[in-house]
Amino acid sequence: QVQLVESGGGTVHPGDSLRLSCVASGSPLDHYSLGWFRQAPGKEREGISYINMRRGGQPTYADSVQGRFIISRDIAKNTVFLQMDDLKFEDPAVYFCAAVPSPLIEFSKWAEAFIDFANWGQGTQVTVSS
Repeated sequence: QVQLVESGGGTVHPGDSLRLSCVASGSPLDHYSLGWFRQAPGKEREGISYINMRRGGQPTYADSVQGRFIISRDIAKNTVFLQMDDLKFEDPAVYFCAAVPSPLIEFSKWAEAFIDFANWGQGTQVTVSS
């Protein structure tokens, strides 16, 4: 019931920053969590971060991006963002936004819950060039 559209990808140099956006529609979001995943060619989809969309929801991050990436939200506009700082050569991938009913996360590792149950956006490409 939730539709997602990502934007903001592009090509940057190492050390540069990007901010991705994900706009959700089609369903109220207060009982959902929205997350960011990425997938590089030949690799499995990797969980980056997620946040519960209820008021007061706190973000969760994968260890690989802790301290460099920040997830945020604009609840009134049904939008989540991913601020990516100090981009590195291991960061290029297609970045996907995903939405899952929040209670499902309690019964599994969070990334597995998204993989099993989430609705996904089309993805936006992030490239890091020399």
